[in-house]
Amino acid sequence: MKTILLKIVLILFSINLSNAQAWMTNLEIAQNLALAQNKMVLMVWEDATLYDYPVLVENDKGQTLLVENLFTDEAISPLIWENFVPVIVSEYAYADLYNAIKDNRSQQYIDKFNDDSIKIMDVNGNILNVSSQTVDYQNITSIISKYSLNTEILAAQLEGYKKEKNFYSAYYLASKYLDVSLYLNEETRIEMVGFSNIYLEEARQFIGDRPNDEQLALTQRVELLKIQEDFIYKRPKRVLRQLKRMDAENFETINLPEVAFLYYTAYRILNDNTNIALWESKISLVNLKKAQLLINLNS
Repeated sequence: MKTILLKIVLILFSINLSNAQAWMTNLEIAQNLALAQNKMVLMVWEDATLYDYPVLVENDKGQTLLVENLFTDEAISPLIWENFVPVIVSEYAYADLYNAIKDNRSQQYIDKFNDDSIKIMDVNGNILNVSSQTVDYQNITSIISKYSLNTEILAAQLEGYKKEKNFYSAYYLASKYLDVSLYLNEETRIEMVGFSNIYLEEARQFIGDRPNDEQLALTQRVELLKIQEDFIYKRPKRVLRQLKRMDAENFETINLPEVAFLYYTAYRILNDNTNIALWESKISLVNLKKAQLLINLNS
């Protein structure tokens, strides 16, 4: 019955979205709607709605205007709905949501979770804009520019993770978020790396649930994805140092394509033609395309 009701709600919201003004008040339904519409969730705590919530917005002439109240302004509501699924979360939900993150998030993340600022979440409730500083007047136009993401490219991974949380669903989602970061501006890209790490660390925790003969390969896979982050920080030499520390001769066979990708990309960035030749024939076409994105990023 609950599933049927949820489907009806999602259909009604999809049909009437252009006319919707009120924010949603159920986080679970908002997340499911965001999943269906390939959007991020824009969330605030209920207490923040008890007083005027002024924000800034830029008009089509490039002028920055002050909107007195984010939650009641009829002009800004369609703009929010066009780019996000907005939801006001009850304070009664705070304890459960806090208990789920209190032992596995940074203090910066916890502070963002606790404050009254706008939080941009994915469909699993993880906050992306953790490093965004809280200011007196948040700029809605800037928030849209940075965080209005079409998550269609992540649809398969998000569906898989929502269906079952395990090593593979968490790892593939972490990997996909890292891929997405390559298409974002620098500030949001760095935030997305941290976002990817939430799922990567979760994948690490699931390794113990796998058979013993798989655990070494999975541990290496996590470490190799973690090393890839250094390309985003423009540290190709550190990539090479970490690979050598892991000892190339002891990599599990299943991880060799990823090893080849990392070596090839690092040597391409460093213009080391001798070593490029050694690894070029070992890299897959898919990884070759991703390598080029990282090379461009480091140029």
